[in-house]
Amino acid sequence: MIKPRFIHLHVHSDYSMIDGLATVDKLIKKAAVLKMPALALTDFNNLFGFIKFYDYAYKAGIKPIIGADFLVQDAVIGNEPSKLTCLVTNQQGYYNLIMLISKAYKNKSNDITPMIKRHWFIEYNNGLIILSGGHKGDIGRYLLKNKKSQIEKCIWFYTKYFPNRYYLELVRTDRKNEESYLQLAIELSTLKGLPIVATNDVRFLNKKDFLAHEIRVAIHDGTTLDKTKQLHKYSTQQFMKNEQEMCDLFSDIPESLTNSVEIAYRCNFTINLGRSFLPQFPTGSMSAKDFLIMHAKKGLEERLIFLFPKSEERLINRKPYDLRLIHELQVINNMDFPSYFLIVMEFIKWAKNNDIPVGPGRGSGASSLVAYALKITELDPLKFDLLFERFLNPERISMPDLDIDFCMERRDSVIDHVSKTYGLDSVSQIITFGTMAAKAVVRDVGRVLGHPYAFINRIAKLIPLEPGITLKKAFSIEPQLELLYKNNEDIKTLIDMARQLEGIVRNVSKHAGGVVIAPTKITDFSPLYYDNDNIRSMTQFDKDDIERIGLIKFDFLGLRTLTIINRALKMINNTHLKHGIPPIDIHSISLDDQKSFHMLQSSETTAIFQLESHGIKELIKQLKPDCFEDLIALIALFRPGPLQSGMVDNFINRKHGYETISYPDSKWQHESLRPVLESTYGIILYQEQVMQIAQVLSGYTLGQADILRRAIGKKKPEDMAKQRSFFNLGAIKNGVDTTLSTKIFDLVEKFAGYGFNKSHSAAYALISYQTLWLKTHHPSEFMAAALSSDMDNLNKIAHLINECKNMALTILPPNINTSQYYFYVNENKKIVYGFGAIKGIGKASIEAIITSRKQDGEFIGLFDFCVRVDNTKINHRIIEKLILSGAFDSFGIHRAKLIASLNDVLKNVHQNIKNKYSGQTDIFEIYLDTSPKTVSEHSQTIPQWSSQLLLKKEKETLGLYLTNHPTVEYTKMIKHCIPNSIKIKDVLIEKNNKVIHVFGLIISMRTKLNKQSKHIVFCIIEDYSGRLEIMIFDKLINKYQYCLKENNFLFVTGITNIDKIHNRFKIIVQRLKDINDIYKKHARSLSIILNDKQVDDQLLTNIRIFLKKNKFGTLPIYFFYQKNGVQIRLHCGETWYITLTNQLLNDLRNLVGDKQIKLELH
Repeated sequence: MIKPRFIHLHVHSDYSMIDGLATVDKLIKKAAVLKMPALALTDFNNLFGFIKFYDYAYKAGIKPIIGADFLVQDAVIGNEPSKLTCLVTNQQGYYNLIMLISKAYKNKSNDITPMIKRHWFIEYNNGLIILSGGHKGDIGRYLLKNKKSQIEKCIWFYTKYFPNRYYLELVRTDRKNEESYLQLAIELSTLKGLPIVATNDVRFLNKKDFLAHEIRVAIHDGTTLDKTKQLHKYSTQQFMKNEQEMCDLFSDIPESLTNSVEIAYRCNFTINLGRSFLPQFPTGSMSAKDFLIMHAKKGLEERLIFLFPKSEERLINRKPYDLRLIHELQVINNMDFPSYFLIVMEFIKWAKNNDIPVGPGRGSGASSLVAYALKITELDPLKFDLLFERFLNPERISMPDLDIDFCMERRDSVIDHVSKTYGLDSVSQIITFGTMAAKAVVRDVGRVLGHPYAFINRIAKLIPLEPGITLKKAFSIEPQLELLYKNNEDIKTLIDMARQLEGIVRNVSKHAGGVVIAPTKITDFSPLYYDNDNIRSMTQFDKDDIERIGLIKFDFLGLRTLTIINRALKMINNTHLKHGIPPIDIHSISLDDQKSFHMLQSSETTAIFQLESHGIKELIKQLKPDCFEDLIALIALFRPGPLQSGMVDNFINRKHGYETISYPDSKWQHESLRPVLESTYGIILYQEQVMQIAQVLSGYTLGQADILRRAIGKKKPEDMAKQRSFFNLGAIKNGVDTTLSTKIFDLVEKFAGYGFNKSHSAAYALISYQTLWLKTHHPSEFMAAALSSDMDNLNKIAHLINECKNMALTILPPNINTSQYYFYVNENKKIVYGFGAIKGIGKASIEAIITSRKQDGEFIGLFDFCVRVDNTKINHRIIEKLILSGAFDSFGIHRAKLIASLNDVLKNVHQNIKNKYSGQTDIFEIYLDTSPKTVSEHSQTIPQWSSQLLLKKEKETLGLYLTNHPTVEYTKMIKHCIPNSIKIKDVLIEKNNKVIHVFGLIISMRTKLNKQSKHIVFCIIEDYSGRLEIMIFDKLINKYQYCLKENNFLFVTGITNIDKIHNRFKIIVQRLKDINDIYKKHARSLSIILNDKQVDDQLLTNIRIFLKKNKFGTLPIYFFYQKNGVQIRLHCGETWYITLTNQLLNDLRNLVGDKQIKLELH
């Protein structure tokens, strides 16, 4: 092999994040194309991409050189840190690099770029080669400023601690000061005998990528492209040049090229990937294996007592449990995983002892009897035919993976406990990387290019809101994108740049649940990253790379439903305690409660875990689950694969006797498969059933059957051919005809692709059932808990409020004297609205209200409230929100009057406080008049708001209609005019392709183009019972444009459309009417009712002006005047007739009051 003439030693990938455009795989591909035998990765301040870079490099036959760029803090000119690059030569160097990076993050100040202090090199220098950083390094800057004494100090330091390992870096990329520095550096090299090395400070792959890189930098810096260009930080020359280009560039300094190759030869660090490094659980004098056996046997005994309380029953049933436990323990101990189970057992036990809700299981871990015995899971795996080999297969060595669900609010407490137990240095959370996704990158690039927000938004809104959507896919879905791209040069430029940046790393965050426990310090394996709080660390390797280096990942996942269950149980059990009723243990409830299944069959599953969507409600109606096994199947069935395959229809038909049950097919079945498939009516639904079929029919061990399951999932032809042969040979040995076994294998292969992990389905079905049981038997507490868990999601709150109304549960509005932060159930079983769900009121303000109430009793008026609550936590805006939410309604003063008087009340309060502190008044005077009349004396003439205006303001405050709904006012009229209209709630349970008539309020709208470039309008409409999406096609849009406006009332005739695959329910519109159309057709007359107490000259003048402004219509107007029990009816002449609109009616109500207007209909 010809010796190379140059190696790139200074290269950034997109993991640098401050700059760098190329992903690590593309860097390696480019190096391979350029026939480079080695390549360095020197990302800024991190090793985020190291493991992936290392893997890609070895696969490509390229030697990976690992390093990092740093800012060095001690060598400072003008307070600006200098740069340098570290390269790793051996294992010690790798450890020192990890420590330098970790210390830089640990010691950084908030929002300040991590830096290393030069004196750290005194401890961490072995195994590292230093590149000086060119003209931006410390010596480079001193050279340019002719600081000779500082140059001497730097040379002394680096030659002392990095003997023969310090190189003056030379760069020629056409940037300011590079060439001046280069000449001085060569002179210094000659004078002091310091070696030199050439680099190209690579930031992107090709010269043409420069503009995209500039945009990438501007996105990171939060600035514009124009401002980034002015800085001239980068040049067009910082691409990965080939060997010849670099040799031509440094032909006058050949030594700098040769040294790049020599450094590459010196860098010989390799990392041993694929080994496992398990943490050890403290077991005293016992071995971990014996300790596990002891606890598992003890735990199983406790479980058997729970499962079979009678000793004779326990004696009959225990043998399979004992045998299974022995088998599992043997596998776990042979695979050397006892400490793993003991660690999980310990932190789950700690969580439960500290009242932190823990899930019953998740994933394949629910299949382990050892996990059940150790109280890690709450599901009996034998009862539900869950297979241990689906979790741990002795014939296919892999790490155990017990994912644990915890209450969302207390998950971090468990992580803190683990950190304290095993040491902060040995425990870390796992990093994850956010990339530039399609919609976000369009917005970022648009901003950097200086386009107006509306311009950017127009493009971004065309990109579908789908997980994992790419620009390529968006173009295939949304035709308007292609049109805009072709016809608008600015949009074309934006999209082209976005395509270059899409998918590159943009930021870092914590993995949702990943936690690593190392057998020694984490830094023996991975550098650490710290957020600005510098408290909890993250590994710099993501979850895949953590497993590659051999550390064990534990998943601590937050599950909101556990919080709901826990909160509901606390409310229920507190009530039980008051009445001497035993508390409910959710793990002891019967799994065959018929009342719960009756509710399930009615599809009343809003707020039920996993069963809330329109699609699954439709499936529930068809399936009618009546046992827990059906519930397990329901969760497994409701996925795209089964729904598309026809399997779901077969399952339903077999359950209800419309189709003969076969094992598995009417033509190709075998009686030995009945026990395997009986619970699913002969349908191959679970992965475990695939394994059992192979075991029963063809004599597979369960370990071999798990390998078959994996082979079917991967669909490799060569693997499937081997499995088919093995399956048939085993069947022959069991006396099964080859034709039959071949056909059954075909069916297994077909349906196994849709098969679901039964262990996971069963564990989640248990949570679903628990929420179902709570909703059935304790609806108020359950719904209050559900509402409390989603207080940051106003759309979800509105949805749950509607469900409460449909369940005939009473929700009391916020009340200044009874509301708490969360929703709760009072003594009358009514749900009290939580302060925390009011928009714009923070927790500190709410705590101040509750504290004052606890200390000094209930508030007796607005003035009293304003005086007593800490005025540093409560201001005008917050009090106004409380009034508009209805929190002060209990004082008997209407909201309009409270709002009108608020400024005067606050002035009085502030004056009283001022007087108090100036000594001008007795402190008791502040409280002399705090009764409701204080407010009522203000603004005596303020009329009440109309119901529509009151609700409008209520929604602005709460984000939803609570005390009423605007559509309620029209219910009688709609029923009178359109008798066959139904509530939205009832629409949502209709079958597909059914014509319906429904009335609602438009709350949002959007327009998009379909593949034929035709417009479609989507509207969300709402009534008091629920929300519904309607879809208006192009041919109807112009016809109904007049009524398609937000906050307009709409009467819809359309056809139901249910998309089970994508879980969507909508109405395809046939006809529309707005409320004014209904008035026009059905209004007979309008009456204004007045009495002598109301009437004054001003009111009559206002009515006259109003009617005069709106006359010349066709609707007659009548006045009813009441005095002394006598009513006079006055008919206005035809010149006063009006054209009735909803706006006019609301304005008139605001003028004279809701109850003073009466509309008569034909």
